[in-house]
Amino acid sequence: MNIDLKGRTALVTGATGQLGRVMARTLAACGADIIIHYHKNETKAAELQQEIQALGSKATIVQADITDEKSVLNMQRIAYENFNSVDVIVANAVSQYKWKTILEQAPEDYLDQFESCVMQSVLLFKAFVPRMIDNQYGRVIGINTECAMQNFPTQSAYVAGKRGMDGLYRILAKEVGEHQITVNQIAPGWTISEQDRLAHSEVQPEHSKNVPLRRRGTDQEVSNAVAFLASDLASYITGVYLPVAGGNVMPTI
Repeated sequence: MNIDLKGRTALVTGATGQLGRVMARTLAACGADIIIHYHKNETKAAELQQEIQALGSKATIVQADITDEKSVLNMQRIAYENFNSVDVIVANAVSQYKWKTILEQAPEDYLDQFESCVMQSVLLFKAFVPRMIDNQYGRVIGINTECAMQNFPTQSAYVAGKRGMDGLYRILAKEVGEHQITVNQIAPGWTISEQDRLAHSEVQPEHSKNVPLRRRGTDQEVSNAVAFLASDLASYITGVYLPVAGGNVMPTI
């Protein structure tokens, strides 16, 4: 048994980011063609396109502001000019800001997180889910966070955006399930990425001592979960919030 995504096309937003690029490579290694979304880093997008093509998959680059409807619709147009369908959506893009206490956090930071977490997903759904319905097939995967369960001080804007996103995905799962479209979320913990490896900061004992697996997860482990949920191996899994966090958070029944 293996993960086979041949014949599928996956859109990864924020594909030039630390996690996004590994997700894109992993989906391509499973046989999927990739739509590489980027906001500002065109150079990294071009490098990633070459890597994916070297794996034998097709890859198209598209620039978009995922919080702007016109920009997302332009991304839709480019996607359908290059591929017959978008079978897998991975909503990975997120904006960065400095975390502060609620009393110190600027109101615009809450709006920013709402737009990047909630509105990104709404716009992607409206742009790409209708054709999934026509095809009676689709995989929608949102990248959430363990923080949505932790609710630690200074996380408020991020958690507010991700918790709003969580409700949206659960509702979409119920609305489109009859069309054999699955809608799930992956919630990474504090993940080791390329920047950690370059800085030799992978090992964080104070953090890991409280994680049941006693270590941080890797970008590849998160991407493996994305590939699984994107595949037909996960055809009867929908509405799930799946932590890839070494047991650091555990959803309850």
